[in-house]
Amino acid sequence: MDLKLLFISALLGIVCCSSAQQEGNECIKANALSCGECIQVGAKCGWCTDTEFLKQGEPTSARCDELESLRKRGCDAARIENPHGSQKILKNKAVTNRKKGAEKLRPEDITQIQPQKLSLNLRSGEPQNIKLKFKRAEDYPIDLYYLMDLSYSMKDDLENVKNLGTSLMKEMSKITSDFRIGFGSFVEKTVMPYISTTPAKLLNPCTVDQNCTSPFSYKNVLKLTSNGQQFNILVGNQQISGNLDSPEGGFDAIMQVAVCGEHIGWRNVTRLLVFSTDAGFHFAGDGKLGGIVLPNDGKCHLENNMYSMSHYYDYPSIAHLVQKLSENNIQTIFAVTEEFQPVYKELKNLIPKSAVGTLSANSSNVINLIVDAYNSLSSEVILENSKLPEGVTITYQSHCKNGVVNEGESGRKCSNISIGDEVSFNINITAQGCPKQDKPESIKIKPLGFTEEVEILLSFICECECHKHGIENSDMCHNGNGTFECGACRCNKGRVGRQCECRKDEVSTEDLDKNCRKDNGTDICSNNGECVCGTCECKKRDNPEERYSGKFCECDNFNCDRSNNKLCGGHGRCECRVCICDANYTGSACDCSLDASTCLASNKQICNGRGICECGTCRCTDPKFQGPTCEICPTCPGVCTEHKECVQCRAFGTGEKKDTCERDCSYFNLIKVKDRDKLPQPVQAFPLMHCKERDANDCWFYYTYAVNNTEKEVHVVETLECPAGPDIIPIVAGVVTGIVLIGLALLLIWKLLMIIHDRREFAKFEKEKMNAKWDTGENPIYKSAVTTVINPKYEGK
Repeated sequence: MDLKLLFISALLGIVCCSSAQQEGNECIKANALSCGECIQVGAKCGWCTDTEFLKQGEPTSARCDELESLRKRGCDAARIENPHGSQKILKNKAVTNRKKGAEKLRPEDITQIQPQKLSLNLRSGEPQNIKLKFKRAEDYPIDLYYLMDLSYSMKDDLENVKNLGTSLMKEMSKITSDFRIGFGSFVEKTVMPYISTTPAKLLNPCTVDQNCTSPFSYKNVLKLTSNGQQFNILVGNQQISGNLDSPEGGFDAIMQVAVCGEHIGWRNVTRLLVFSTDAGFHFAGDGKLGGIVLPNDGKCHLENNMYSMSHYYDYPSIAHLVQKLSENNIQTIFAVTEEFQPVYKELKNLIPKSAVGTLSANSSNVINLIVDAYNSLSSEVILENSKLPEGVTITYQSHCKNGVVNEGESGRKCSNISIGDEVSFNINITAQGCPKQDKPESIKIKPLGFTEEVEILLSFICECECHKHGIENSDMCHNGNGTFECGACRCNKGRVGRQCECRKDEVSTEDLDKNCRKDNGTDICSNNGECVCGTCECKKRDNPEERYSGKFCECDNFNCDRSNNKLCGGHGRCECRVCICDANYTGSACDCSLDASTCLASNKQICNGRGICECGTCRCTDPKFQGPTCEICPTCPGVCTEHKECVQCRAFGTGEKKDTCERDCSYFNLIKVKDRDKLPQPVQAFPLMHCKERDANDCWFYYTYAVNNTEKEVHVVETLECPAGPDIIPIVAGVVTGIVLIGLALLLIWKLLMIIHDRREFAKFEKEKMNAKWDTGENPIYKSAVTTVINPKYEGK
């Protein structure tokens, strides 16, 4: 079982490695038949236009390869088609540097993002990088539309909102000198909670003692205006209404506010929508309760400032709202009571550039809520792009305040931006292939909640430059059956072959296949290719460096002899399974060097005149000599004497060369050992000489001299063997004599004690023998060596 699992793992590893390698050679894998097809594969791919580039057996698609591989295969750089993308800035108005109190500008004259328009020419797989700059302008105009729930539970809130206009105008003047405010209200679809209700209840949905207005879906009470007093008057005339269920129809109202720009009066400035309620919301699908099944169409249906199609279209979905709010650059502030905070916080996560504030029970804190929410929204810039054309991808990298850099989805935004701060974005746009329509496209990038945008015109490089010079119906393509372009034939429809010499229906006939069998064998193209029009087109390898070639695809450049695990020893190239060696190398694997410099001895002779240089190594012809240049003679006298002085000065710092040791004796590696047993012994791999020499003090030192390849090594015993001095001899003799005398005395004492001990033991033995009483009976532990066996059938006859 373990072996089976091991085999499966190994097999999977091979498959994975093969897949990884295949993925890395997309140019070859594409089998591109023209230069245009080739350059659409990826930025790594190039096309060789040299008419003589292909070897026998290589298909037209072999012209498409990685750039480095094409150069290695012999295609001149000037003959390689490798177009690159480009970009051009068409509109580049600088961002506005304006201080509050300066000359008032029209909204369309204020610029917060740069550049505004550019064009990109995209090559497949090659990203184009553009840099966008964003700067928050000071004193930027603001339009704020207050959308309020007028159900009965908001009665107290309406009283506080009646004075909101002038108060909010005063507060917002601290932020901008150009502020406008509008007002709208909503309750619910009239068909929803009143299906079984009397007409009287529809006229006055409140209790008998309360006078309420009839329920309605959405009403645009006041178009955006800079007159705060007018806001107070119109809001003061509003009456509370009512409905029977808790959720309200606020989504209908938000949709109309977003899409009815002319009725609301939106300008191309910062657009804020304040949505105030103390209840939840109905969304798409809830209209079925009132028999409404048509999806919301996302269009404006205001008549006399009233939403006229609430009974006809269902509530919009959240995604539909997100789309319309984004299209119209509206930032939403949900001012809701604490009870519904969790619900609207979840909604905020689905709606970009929105905020949630806690509304007090009677909306008394609404001004602070709006100001705080505006500051939160305006301090963050988030880029979004329009729908991308097929095959086009985009990535963002933001460079925010204090050197903060974000990538991925976070690369779309910067936070904590104050008025006057400038941030930048690096945007990479990449195309894969060419669009099917083969026409220019455009995309738009804009900061959410802002009306300004960047328009990017996209065009695509789908053909090579040499395509323009193609010759249609060229004689080079078999009697005009194709267009000769970029060094190859692009065949007309229905034609195949390198020169378009065959029709598709005659590609694999038996007669043509004969031309693809070497020596009339059975293998077509040596099983390394396909027979196309009677000509072998060799297979491609996953590795672009490896190729089949030859008339019958019988050759390759990867099955030659190897040395040191390198093809042709790294000193040649493989052609048709034979190594073609570089200069100064020979052999089947180019592993034999013809350079004799490695055999040159110190006397400038080859192998010291005692051998032959073969493949860069000396072969000594004189059996007495060894070593890299036949310089060592282990059996010759004088070898030890030759190195004695250098060993002595290097190991012990003595001898005639102790002053010139570093200069004269650095030609060998010195290794010290503790005693003679640790010295290396002779081996067959390299010559080694054991030496014993005496210095000026009559001390002996032992060492070995060996040449291991080109390295000379000396192992030396680290201690000298010296004779004893004359003054110490009497002392040593006296000490030795004393030790001997003491030893003899101790020996005599020991002998005397042993004699006494033996005599006592013998006397004790004699006494015990006299007292012993011997038993003449049979020894109980004695067993006879004889075994007697009686046959039970024996009857004595």
